[in-house]
Amino acid sequence: GLAPYGQPRYADLIMDKLLDLKTDGTFHMNMDYFNYSTGLSMTNDQFDALFGAPPRKPESPITKREMDIAASIQYVTEEIVIRLSRGIRKELGVDYLCLAGGVALNCVANGRLLKENIFKDIWIQPAAGDAGGSLGAALTVHYEYLDNKRLISQTDSMSGSFLGPQFNNNYITNFLDSINAAYQELPDAELIIKIAEIIAEGKVVGWFQGRMEFGPRALGGRSILGDPRNKKMQSVMNLKIKYRESFRPFAPSILSERVTDYFDIHHDSPYMLFVAEINSSHRLDINNKDDNLSGFEKLKVPRSGLPAITHVDYSARIQTVNKDTNYRYHQLLEEFEKITGYPVLINTSFNVRGEPIVCTPEDAYRCFINTEIDFLVLENCLLSKEEQPNNIKDSDWLKTFEPD
Repeated sequence: GLAPYGQPRYADLIMDKLLDLKTDGTFHMNMDYFNYSTGLSMTNDQFDALFGAPPRKPESPITKREMDIAASIQYVTEEIVIRLSRGIRKELGVDYLCLAGGVALNCVANGRLLKENIFKDIWIQPAAGDAGGSLGAALTVHYEYLDNKRLISQTDSMSGSFLGPQFNNNYITNFLDSINAAYQELPDAELIIKIAEIIAEGKVVGWFQGRMEFGPRALGGRSILGDPRNKKMQSVMNLKIKYRESFRPFAPSILSERVTDYFDIHHDSPYMLFVAEINSSHRLDINNKDDNLSGFEKLKVPRSGLPAITHVDYSARIQTVNKDTNYRYHQLLEEFEKITGYPVLINTSFNVRGEPIVCTPEDAYRCFINTEIDFLVLENCLLSKEEQPNNIKDSDWLKTFEPD
């Protein structure tokens, strides 16, 4: 997210001092500059000297140096990913690529890899970080130890990654009644229309429905939703709800059948793992307004009709929403389009910085009541912040939640 604000002026230094990168993408790290294999920090004093200063202290201002370092590391990372992919394609002669591991969550590199057309198709494990090892362990037991037959599907067998727990309306209403929360219970058809209208009015909604997503991305099961047309929504959601830096870009959820109308991508992105640029037809003519702006000042210039999800380089981290894997969320996007003309919503994970994504209705209510989320949807129950009891925050179980 920080890389587009900087220039890759350290890329040559990284290639010269930190990394021996071969043509086929294989590489060797110079461990003289790193401490993580033997110590308690990632880098050491030699690394600090190479980049002219020690690491930035948390919460201190982000300077051009940090922006340029981010841009440089992103540049080198993409180069490694592309070289490795070409090397694999040449060596193995394969048409399809699967990715996992933490670097596979670098959706900018993934987007570039997609555009390079090295493979006929790419699939990325949605929980590509360390947590994904649990999926591999389960599959190993299923196939290797229990000797089950492997069935190859032509579609994505991850079921939208909705593999976590689910809570029914009876559980939710019992919980809400137990804390004297104020809520309405509405049928789906009425609820979907009402939520679309609330979001279109500029309100922020906590959206809790169905099974929880497996992986680090919220995919419409445990999400915070907002209006991507709203110029202030990016900074409002970052500072008042997520408690993080205002420059952080938000991802758009879009109807899978409409994605090419808005973004330069001809590929599904159900797990929010590909970045693509917004189409020129939706860009605003900024008339060189940001030529004299630097760093985060560029945030002041809207770049499309969907400014809250358009990054300073016109990119967005896309989630395509399929009717088969998330019917209810798909319905909400359809309804929002009827009201606004856009089949797109801001979708960010339902949590604040330092906290995991909410899992249970209790988690969701705690986050809702302690942040500036305006409305909460718990399956068919709709809650307004203004209608909650004044003394609700005094509840002992709510006090355990302390946002940074």
